[in-house]
Amino acid sequence: MRRSGWALPTALLSIYGFLANCRPAEPFLTPYLVGPKNISHHTVTNYLFPIWTYSYLSVLLVVFLLTDMLRYKPMIVLQGLFLVSNYLLLCFASGLPAMTFLQFNFGVVTSTEVAYFSYIYSTIPPEHYQMATGFIRSAMLSGSTLGATLGQLLISLAGVSYFTVNAITLGLMGAAFIVSFILPMPQHGVFFGSGVGESADPLEKKPEVKDPGVTVGQTAEAKAGCCSRMSLGIAGRRMWANIKESYSSKRLVYWSLWWALATANYGQVFNYIQLMWDHIEPSSTSSVYNGGVEAVCTLVGAAAAFSVSYMKVRWEIWGELSLGVFSAVGAVCVFLIGLTNNIWVSYSGYVIFKASYMFLITITTFQIAANLSMECYALTFGINTFVALALQTVLTAVVVDDTALGLDIITQFIIYGCCYGVISVLFLLRGLYTACTHYCRARPSHTGENMQQTPHTGDTHTLSTQM
Repeated sequence: MRRSGWALPTALLSIYGFLANCRPAEPFLTPYLVGPKNISHHTVTNYLFPIWTYSYLSVLLVVFLLTDMLRYKPMIVLQGLFLVSNYLLLCFASGLPAMTFLQFNFGVVTSTEVAYFSYIYSTIPPEHYQMATGFIRSAMLSGSTLGATLGQLLISLAGVSYFTVNAITLGLMGAAFIVSFILPMPQHGVFFGSGVGESADPLEKKPEVKDPGVTVGQTAEAKAGCCSRMSLGIAGRRMWANIKESYSSKRLVYWSLWWALATANYGQVFNYIQLMWDHIEPSSTSSVYNGGVEAVCTLVGAAAAFSVSYMKVRWEIWGELSLGVFSAVGAVCVFLIGLTNNIWVSYSGYVIFKASYMFLITITTFQIAANLSMECYALTFGINTFVALALQTVLTAVVVDDTALGLDIITQFIIYGCCYGVISVLFLLRGLYTACTHYCRARPSHTGENMQQTPHTGDTHTLSTQM
């Protein structure tokens, strides 16, 4: 496929992203499990949902490596297949073993998102990265919003059953699966060059010395094995060089630290919010507005993220302080969600919490990507996601899992609020230090600039102009 043609792969990937994220049944998973599937609230909280976290972590690293080796498209097709099987299980399977496998199945789905986000960068020229990324993000956002809204309308206004909503979602996932086959196949990966067994770096050709005792087939086999080893070695060296480049900056390390800590806690809140709502107002006796809330969250969060583009802020000075302030807002919201008995207060707290997270993660993503090559960004994104998931797994294993503390849903949210509070304090202190240090250094520079009155002003460079 020619890299000059960017419109077709971008359009197809956007269509796939729209369909794959348009899941009307997703906001109603907990009511469906504790209702028609007849699984207890405790089992869903302390047994089923932790399996998803463990599965996600266990396959993420393997999927990350296979994604580049197989050149992205096969992993997107795999994601489409597992999305279909996910809703086949929800529609037609029953019993705890089937729902246990469902959680592993969805862990594979979420782990293959790295292929979706990386595909376009190996397919189109760099000058189209920004526009293509905008289209893809917008498609995902539109799909999520439409799916949540459609699910809420079907259940609240049309009186459709949870099974029917899952069946409709299955049809949408089938359409996404079909689109995944149409995606063009990239000709190279980021780290493994032209694919498995092919060298990513040009190697100097050496004259061949023919051995009369070696057949042509044996020679080809030996070459293939040699090239495969060289390809893996080159890929490993590339990854290590990119890791050193990415984390050589202290500021980037701090941004990545916030990414990992906040995303781990956000993942826990996102995963268990439906269980909290079902605890406050059981779905068996009350109307459920999960879909409408998720749609509002998506729109408000998107608006918050979009506002970053128009904010004239020196993020290198005020960014860490912003992380601390908005993390404090998130902590208050999580405490509110966990302690209130009013479902509408809980809904509102979740909307503010999710909007603040999307606002901050947009700033963080921009700051990390600003001075890195695409290869470094992709790897940094993968490492940060892996660390966040590892922390989330620790939280799940200690706080949620029945084999450890197995805490109730209210206590869980209090702990998540405390974690966000710790994150807030850390970055408030770091942000204050960064801002004070900057202005303490800048003040003498300005003073010196005022005192220097020489005719050779063109040779004078003050610290303030360098910063």
